[in-house]
Amino acid sequence: MSISPEERAEARNAHKACVLWFTGYSAAGKSTLAMALQRRLFDGGAQTALLDGDEVRRGLCRDLGFSADDRTENIRRVAEVASLFFQAGHIVLCAFISPFARDRAFARSLIPEGRFLEVYVRRPLAVCKERDPHGLYEKALRGEIPQFTGVSSPYEPPQHPELVADTELETVETIVAAILERLAGLLQPPAADARRSRG
Repeated sequence: MSISPEERAEARNAHKACVLWFTGYSAAGKSTLAMALQRRLFDGGAQTALLDGDEVRRGLCRDLGFSADDRTENIRRVAEVASLFFQAGHIVLCAFISPFARDRAFARSLIPEGRFLEVYVRRPLAVCKERDPHGLYEKALRGEIPQFTGVSSPYEPPQHPELVADTELETVETIVAAILERLAGLLQPPAADARRSRG
């Protein structure tokens, strides 16, 4: 008999399994937020997994380019991996541009309702281009990176995200606190701990 995410969470974790999907332009702050949130969750006893666009591109998806089809396949693979971590009872943080709404909808479809939270990391494109820590926009503008989101390929902003993180106006600490508040219903002590405390 298989072990459900709920059983795994009750046995080991101080939380229920869920997936947080950070989407936004390159240099919007997705990875920074995801890493800061993971630290807070981990320090609080959570079992976490972080899937980051740059790291995935260097390994799992190193055979893919940046065409529309390759971008869709990139997100499909990531969504399947996130689902596996979810089934293992983890809080999964995914930080990907994921520019197409249909691909994000696919990722959501793999996770039970209420356990997938889309976090729209919003920062003006002009500011992202100025920030450009890895020089990607500059390379795209020179034609070295074809079909780059925000330069030669579109970004479809989420219409109804669970959370909007405005990294131009809010600090990382403020945004992380807001996400933790949104997760409060999932960050509950395991039932076994509650039983022991009553005993």
